[in-house]
Amino acid sequence: MNRRVPSVLTIAGSDSGAGAGIQADLKTFAAMGVFGTTAITAITAQNTLGVQDVLALPPELVAAQIDAVVSDIGADVVKTGMLANADIVNVVVAKVRERALSPLVVDPVMVSSSGDRLFEDDAVDAIRERLLPLATIITPNLREAEVLLGRTLTSWEEIRAGVEELVAMGAGAAIIKGGHPIEGSKGAATDLLFDSEGLREYTTTRIESNNTHGTGCTFASAIAAALARGTNLRGSVAMAKAFVTKALQSAYPVGEGHGPVHHFFRFWQPGLYDRLHDDQVQEEAAREAAADSK
Repeated sequence: MNRRVPSVLTIAGSDSGAGAGIQADLKTFAAMGVFGTTAITAITAQNTLGVQDVLALPPELVAAQIDAVVSDIGADVVKTGMLANADIVNVVVAKVRERALSPLVVDPVMVSSSGDRLFEDDAVDAIRERLLPLATIITPNLREAEVLLGRTLTSWEEIRAGVEELVAMGAGAAIIKGGHPIEGSKGAATDLLFDSEGLREYTTTRIESNNTHGTGCTFASAIAAALARGTNLRGSVAMAKAFVTKALQSAYPVGEGHGPVHHFFRFWQPGLYDRLHDDQVQEEAAREAAADSK
């Protein structure tokens, strides 16, 4: 009997530069050994320099994609990313309820790493009031947390209060990511989680890199993948933190702006392509020699 591979459905936007969005999600799922499916909410024309154009898809088409995936393949975990407007948020909420989709990892994507807005104003209230209460965990960065909370967070004390408030709004757990430096961080990148067990910090040394595009999508997708494989929530966050850290450390330059992280760092071995190429050449030469001898 074939072993069933866990699956994760990502409901998010497409990034033509393939550094973030569903492209980053699918790379993360594949790297972490789960089968990824998609419901695309918007198509963006973007590269490492920024977002040039955005087209939100009709909510009915988003719903149809979710139905098509869940009715056949299923979804052990669902992860949401860019939900461009309130209509899309509402249809996602309706499908999550109708299909009893859980666990649900909500990455409230609002602004790209280049600073471009990826949502309409009406989406914020819809995420805060309707989607957030369905979330197993919500994973905003500092700026996204400030939008959801309606105030700035300038100290660790304010961030701790903020992450607790996100859970008070209805989320099962919340983590504010430490990608943005905060006063007193002392060169550390600390993610602050609040769940039913209380507060927990996940800290690594801050990695100075220009290749940071897609870190938020990758982090949330890694949490979803780990949950799908049966890891508990805190363990999933720890695995996601380690995965993103290694992907940042291993990143290579792409484009002229903010390049992507390296999702497949475990599989790119130095000289592997050359060895495969040499083996293929030798096999072809052996076949030709055998044919000539006949």
